[in-house]
Amino acid sequence: MDIFTSLTGFGGNFLSYLVPFLCVLTIVVFVHEMGHFLVARWCGVGIKTFSIGFGPEIFGFNDRHGTRWRVAWIPLGGYVKFVDDENAASAGQKDLESMPEADRDKAFQGKTLAQRAAIVAAGPIANFIFAILIFTAIFSIFGERITAPKVDAITKGSAAERAGFKPGDLITSIDGTKIVNFSEMQRIVATSPDRELHFAVDRAGESVDLTASPERIETTDRFGNKFKIGRLGIARSASPDDWTWVRHDPATAFVMGVEECYFVVSRSLGYLYDVIRGREDPDQLGGPLRIAQVSGQMATLGVLVFLNFAAIISVSIGLINLFPIPMLDGGHLLFYGIEAVRGKPLSESTQEIGFRIGLAFVLMLMIFATWNDLIHLKFL
Repeated sequence: MDIFTSLTGFGGNFLSYLVPFLCVLTIVVFVHEMGHFLVARWCGVGIKTFSIGFGPEIFGFNDRHGTRWRVAWIPLGGYVKFVDDENAASAGQKDLESMPEADRDKAFQGKTLAQRAAIVAAGPIANFIFAILIFTAIFSIFGERITAPKVDAITKGSAAERAGFKPGDLITSIDGTKIVNFSEMQRIVATSPDRELHFAVDRAGESVDLTASPERIETTDRFGNKFKIGRLGIARSASPDDWTWVRHDPATAFVMGVEECYFVVSRSLGYLYDVIRGREDPDQLGGPLRIAQVSGQMATLGVLVFLNFAAIISVSIGLINLFPIPMLDGGHLLFYGIEAVRGKPLSESTQEIGFRIGLAFVLMLMIFATWNDLIHLKFL
């Protein structure tokens, strides 16, 4: 079976996955690069190129400041190129003395350390802000489905039964985090397999403390995707009388959006930490093919689900870019941190070595993620 046949066989036409994927990725990349662009322009840095995608240009135009706005053929990222950048990754910079005098005052390397750090950090921060705004819109416009975190039934032999849960219990907090919605409890449990959780329970007006470790199980969603999650063994009534839709005011929705962004970041870092410790399998790490598949699937579930997915992707891209790896924004910030401590930047040769190591690491990670995708999508 060839790759195209496989792509059209895992749930529909290939274009039904490609179009939503490109839509999400293009918007998220645009937001990220716009963060760099706006702060750089505010700091007086000259910008030669604003590109969505890499490689040959599909179309573009020049603005009145001389910046070339372009869309390229390879849509897996983007970049903002300053007047003194040697390449799109900002991995090398021209010597100020060799630059035209008119460009020297606009050079990125001529700005203060604080300005350079702000320009670099602005990309990931823009992704976080964008995600928070999406979450805020969801909670204020669409609302939130509220179901009391009450225990209606317990699966025999489950972790919940062993922990001492009883029908009628009302879960009030998990590890000190207040719980007001059954879906909140489900999400924490699902992302905490084999991890000891401490529950505060209201049992007929009496406060009871229980400890349980969700069992790791493999589950399959409606699209046939397999996931490893934690399961406690608690069931809630599916009666419509047990839940309501609540629309929150903008201020409350914004706070909830920030909390949602923090949850995605903390759980992502927690998963990576568990992978390093050997507690989680790295097979859940996905690359472009998996994102394309999920993008198409989420698009079929409606605007609300698709927007939520776009917000999660935006948070993920912002977080990944903050990792202290040369070639990524976090690697640049690491170099600036070292410069702040030393009082002078690292030598060009040292930075060049760092960028080469970073490039090798990023390429290996992309190959590993793509390999996971090929196995997950049954190409191999």
